[in-house]
Order: sequence, then C-alpha cells, then structure tokens
Amino acid sequence: MAVLVTGGAGYIGGHMALALLDRGEEVVVLDNLSTGYAWAVPPGAKLVVGDFGDEALVDKLIAEEKIEAIAHFAAKIVVPESVADPLGYYLNNTAKARALLERAVKGGVKHFIFSSTAAVYGEPAANPVFEEVALAPINPYGRSKLMVEWMLADVAKAHGLGFVVLRYFNVAGADPQGRLGQSSPVATHLIKVASQAALGHRDGLDVFGTDYPTPDGSCVRDYIQVSDLVDAHLRALDHLRAGGENLTCNCGYGRGFSVLEVVEVVKTVSGVDFPVRIKGRRAGDPASLVAGAKRVRETLGWIPKYDNLPTIVEQALSWERRLHNRKAAE
Repeated sequence: MAVLVTGGAGYIGGHMALALLDRGEEVVVLDNLSTGYAWAVPPGAKLVVGDFGDEALVDKLIAEEKIEAIAHFAAKIVVPESVADPLGYYLNNTAKARALLERAVKGGVKHFIFSSTAAVYGEPAANPVFEEVALAPINPYGRSKLMVEWMLADVAKAHGLGFVVLRYFNVAGADPQGRLGQSSPVATHLIKVASQAALGHRDGLDVFGTDYPTPDGSCVRDYIQVSDLVDAHLRALDHLRAGGENLTCNCGYGRGFSVLEVVEVVKTVSGVDFPVRIKGRRAGDPASLVAGAKRVRETLGWIPKYDNLPTIVEQALSWERRLHNRKAAE
C-alpha cells in the first residue's frame, strides 16, 4: 500500500515525501512540475508527471499503486494572485480537488490529509486564533481552501472517507539535513525572499504595509518550520490509520513575529544589512494571524523540534546557498 503525495515535487510536499521515505513508506508523487522540480523528488519515491485534476490518471494510480492514503499539497498559494485571478484559484484549488476526492472515494482510498491554510480565518477578532472560531476568509485563496474543507466533511459523512485538515500558518526553513528547501522560481515567502536579499541574489526586500494595527505597523505571522509541519502530517496519517476521528488542526507555534522583526533576524543571522523598501499594503493581507495550536499538540501528540526563528532563518539561508550553487552549475 502506498501514499500518494500530490504536489510532492514542491516545497512542503517534497518534505512530506522525504519524511515518508525516511520511515519506510511507499511513496508515489503526482506533480505537474509547474512550480516544482523533478530533482526535488527524493530517490525512492515514484514520480508521475501529471495534473491531480486528471481523473483518468488518478484512477490509474490509485488502482495500480494500491493507494491507501492521499496527502494533498498541490495548490496555488499566492494571496495577491488569487485576488487578481479568482477563477484560476477556484479551478485549481477547488474544482480539481473535488475531482480528486471523487476518484479517492471511487478508488477506495481510506485516508485523506488536506493542506489547508490560516487564510480561512480572514481577519480574526483575536489572536491566537483557534479552530472553533467563525471562518471568514477575505481572499479567494482562503475561500478556495475552505470550500475543500466543506467538501471533505460532506464526503466523509456520505462515504466514510477518513480525513485530517491541517491549517498552515507561515511555513519556513528547510530540511535540517540540507536535502531540500523552498525552491520555487517565483519566491513569495518572506524568509526566503529576505534570505535571497541577504545573499545578494536580489537587490533588496519590499515590505508591504507598515500601517497595520500591530506593534510596529507591519503584518504579524506565526512562522512554522517545514519539518515540524511535516511531522504533524505523519502524526495525522498515523491517527487515521489507528481509527482516529476526522480532525481539523491549526499548525503553528502560537507566537507571532512581525515582518520587520523577521527582517531584523535575517539581517542578524546573515550579517548583511540589505536594503528594505516600504511599499503599500497588498490586497488580501490580514494584519495578524497567530495559531492557537493546542489541538494538534493534544490530539496528535505533536511536539515541535525547531521552534526558533534564528534556526529557521539559518536553515533558509543555507538552502538558498545550495540552491544558488546548483543553478550556477547547470
């Protein structure tokens, strides 16, 4: 029996594939390589190049590879882009996920782990934000993910599919062994972009908005290290295999840092005082999002190992150097 990892040539999906292989699982990666890389798929995983919305292909994989569980990471994730292209986001993130769920049900897949987002909360009235609060996403990205959460709940009731929804806060860092990191050619993650600026791979960093209702005026986010996040996925899979109930959990550390604070940490760790340009707010950005992460700890027994911002930044810088050297050698 195998685990199908959609988007497994990307950042978080690639780390999931690594972690599954590390513990002896059989892994099949399905990725169209639009933002991922074939080289990022770890040796030992089977890479199938294709779209997770391709129903015939998914049917074939579920049957031939004896897929027991699906870990669904493939998605468009850029909030401002979702505001500019809502239909593209609803097609990729929602409509194709509906097709994937249908094939999972018809193929007898038992377990489904869904990569959701803190964007489903919109502008929460208080932080940290817990899973029980009213959901009110303020951008198409968040709405596209919330609709999949609704579909999962309905499908579970009708067909018995077991699921865990993990709502990510801001993912950062890289594999502590240096095997993988954030490699997307169009960087949008703050710590990655700041690392590129520190290493001279870009001419500085843009900060979007310093007039938010936060202590220093810049947006506040909860930054979770990618291997810690993947550990929550492994625990979610074990939870379902043991007959655990369907579950929705936040994934974060319960502590926020502002954009300007993160920039200062990157400057300190790198030893480089790179240029920072203050720009206007971006569409769809909430002022503050910090995880209430009690449930993931208590229900899944999750204990983070890398809850330290300078450590996360050092991992990101180290990976960015490796990635730059790799590109230079090509």
